[in-house]
Amino acid sequence: MITAIREVRRAKNLTLEEVARRCSPPTTAQTIGRLETGTRTVSVGWINRIALALEVAPADLVTLPERASLPVAATLDADGAHAPRQPQTLTPPQPGAGSIAVRVTGGIADYRAGDELWCDLRTPDTFSQALNRDVLVPVPPGRFLFARLIGIDGETLLLLPSTPGARPTSVSSPPWLAQAAKLIRSL
Repeated sequence: MITAIREVRRAKNLTLEEVARRCSPPTTAQTIGRLETGTRTVSVGWINRIALALEVAPADLVTLPERASLPVAATLDADGAHAPRQPQTLTPPQPGAGSIAVRVTGGIADYRAGDELWCDLRTPDTFSQALNRDVLVPVPPGRFLFARLIGIDGETLLLLPSTPGARPTSVSSPPWLAQAAKLIRSL
């Protein structure tokens, strides 16, 4: 199995030690290094464990021949554009299982018309993981609220709508919410 563990780790500016500590349970930097270089066999269990530590989908760590990648021509920071020190590639995003999308048709808050938001569905037991993030919440009858999740009180969500001057609102016992995870924007 060809993996992209090293490329993803470097793209996230993490050291071997940082990834090792983020694993659950923690492991050693040497183990992560061996998995990256292929000197240790990479199992599905290791792929899942490292994906969680890197906060990516497991599929993002496996290089598949039919999946396109983009060569990185330059890196950009406050000092300008620079050639990468080592060859790098980026893998275009792929939606995760159960993801949904929101298409922005008119500019609001930080979003522009034409933007696409890829959202991860969350069940009530994982709502707290979306605190201080933009979410889409179903509200009866057959409508939605797009807002920032600013608090949870039992089964009630406290939300701050994206419209200027809006007051916080609450939604009781929604069956799910969708947390904005990726912004796709054409230039």
